Amino acid sequence: MAKLSAGILLYRGSGEALELLLVHPGGPFWAKKDAGAWSIPKGEYDEGEDPLAVAKREFAEETGGMPPQAGYIDLGELAQPSRKVITAFAAEGDFDPAALKSNIFELEWPPKSGRKQAFPEIDRAGWFTSAEARTKILPGQASFIDRLLSAIRPAAC
Repeated sequence: MAKLSAGILLYRGSGEALELLLVHPGGPFWAKKDAGAWSIPKGEYDEGEDPLAVAKREFAEETGGMPPQAGYIDLGELAQPSRKVITAFAAEGDFDPAALKSNIFELEWPPKSGRKQAFPEIDRAGWFTSAEARTKILPGQASFIDRLLSAIRPAAC
């Protein structure tokens, strides 16, 4: 069975001023990666859980911010190269990247050293235009941007 994940693509503004919130994964593997490394805030869930409830929970855990209460657009599912299936929702809202407070995970680092180190699950967040976001986001999630743009600006897509 494929792993399931749910997340929120937060946006603000409209037209040429439209911006999308993406997060950068923490830890040593991602430290020097930028283009094609960013993601929507998301997390795994079990079959039977409500994907929107999970997306809201994971947004709060990964960013330290409160997700919007209502106004969600269902962006559907995307199967990732890893076979994980991500369900995404978009919502208009705001978040200050300087206020990022992510949960922490432990990892043996350096590999085979026997030493555990703690890293933030998300090490930074940023607002990007849709063009910038397309270069930053993991390729397997890029269609969420197109789906959002189609939903909020149908005539422009």
